Amino acid sequence: MIDTTFNIGSIRKDFPILNRKVNGKPLVYFDNAATSQTPKQVIDAIVDYYQRYNANIHRGVHTLSQEATDAYEEARGKIQRHFNIAKPHEVIFTSGTTHGINLVANGFSSFIQEGDEILVSAMEHHSNIVPWQMLCERTGAVLKVIPMNLEGELIMDEYHDLLSESTKLVFCNHVSNALGTVNPIDKIIEAAHGVGAAVLIDGAQAAPHIKADMQALNVDFYTVSAHKMCGPTGIGILYGKEEWLQKLPPYQGGGEMIAEVTFEKTTYADLPHKFEAGTPNVCGGIAFGVALDYMNGMGFEAIAAYEQELLDYATEKLLKIEDLKIYGTAKEKTAVISFNIEGVHPYDIGTILDKLGIAVRTGHHCAQPIMDFYQIPGTVRASLSFYNTKEEIDAMVEAVKRAKAMLL
Repeated sequence: MIDTTFNIGSIRKDFPILNRKVNGKPLVYFDNAATSQTPKQVIDAIVDYYQRYNANIHRGVHTLSQEATDAYEEARGKIQRHFNIAKPHEVIFTSGTTHGINLVANGFSSFIQEGDEILVSAMEHHSNIVPWQMLCERTGAVLKVIPMNLEGELIMDEYHDLLSESTKLVFCNHVSNALGTVNPIDKIIEAAHGVGAAVLIDGAQAAPHIKADMQALNVDFYTVSAHKMCGPTGIGILYGKEEWLQKLPPYQGGGEMIAEVTFEKTTYADLPHKFEAGTPNVCGGIAFGVALDYMNGMGFEAIAAYEQELLDYATEKLLKIEDLKIYGTAKEKTAVISFNIEGVHPYDIGTILDKLGIAVRTGHHCAQPIMDFYQIPGTVRASLSFYNTKEEIDAMVEAVKRAKAMLL
């Protein structure tokens, strides 16, 4: 059962948007895998920044600039501690997970040669497929795919068979955004390192549910987005081992990332600034730190236990609906349910649910190869968070029943 110290009523008061109505109905927000909602503590931090100390950082001797710099770097420290990162300069601020992946892909263009092999999993988001396809086109490297089974789990025996001395990079999401599957990234990382390959883990979907430990994982790169975990959009981080970040060339050129510039030659700044060209999203970085404070205040173990109870409850209720099929039945998964009703297009279900105030995602979820694997156009995806309730799940189930009756 849920820990009684996890006060859902009190938590929901922190999210003003949950009080609004959509189409005259109370909002039920089940699109958390796309973007989580933002608590007022984070909103207040954003307002406070712009009202009291909005200034550019690292460049000014005046008070506002120093205050903004201190708050921004304090947030970097919070992120370092949250993910158990060895050194603060191994935290690179980005605009989000996609930015972090592209930064690494661009850098590895200097190292990858024709005939080298790159592995990605069959359940990747497009942002962890397309950059590697582009890298292969530039370099002549070969992209290979770790297959999955019907339950939505990677076939690890075939992964081990794909690994060879030609494998230079392995990329995998920690959690599938389309299915909720938690991948065995510890085993994936260890096996890749066994053949000398580097590993990047897309942690965007894991970070709201799992407190990943970079030292325990021994991963080379790990990326997350703040807007998946109660923070603002437009900010995220790339973790990289110092040895790799030193090897990679800068991704962008401009202010802040330089040590000295002449028209003859430019030298680059030390980490992390080498990868942080231009004026950063100062407010976003600060707010990300506040979002981590908020979630850690509840505790990730308590969050995980509550979300598991919601997942079990929703799964049981939905499966009682005749002709409803859930895609992604892995033993280890987060609170994501992708489903269809036989004979009904997912878009039509999602449209009716919206009319009833229920926000779900429909389509291929930027994971089209997964949908091709199941030979379906897409799914209805209900992704749950710690501020959702069983009563909201009941409302969704009744809405799905109503949609089915209208459409069949």
